[in-house]
Amino acid sequence: MAHLAVRLTPGASADRIDGWDVDGEGRPVLKVRVRARPVEGEANEALVKLLARALRVAKSAVAIQRGGQSRIKMLDIADLSNDEMRSRLTGL
Repeated sequence: MAHLAVRLTPGASADRIDGWDVDGEGRPVLKVRVRARPVEGEANEALVKLLARALRVAKSAVAIQRGGQSRIKMLDIADLSNDEMRSRLTGL
């Protein structure tokens, strides 16, 4: 199972993955923007759909473990190792 830190920006003009950055503690985070607003979990759902499509896994394989109400989220990606996940995201 892969673990992924994401910095989500809701209300963007388009759904897209902006690439890698580092958080305040120097850990890598994936920057993602979604059109959905942070209302009733819509932005989180859009994030899960976008990442599942980008990683070529089922939507059910992507789960938000922490940070459901914050910009920085920790996700688990089933059926992928951390190396597989990084290589699939690097190709985007």
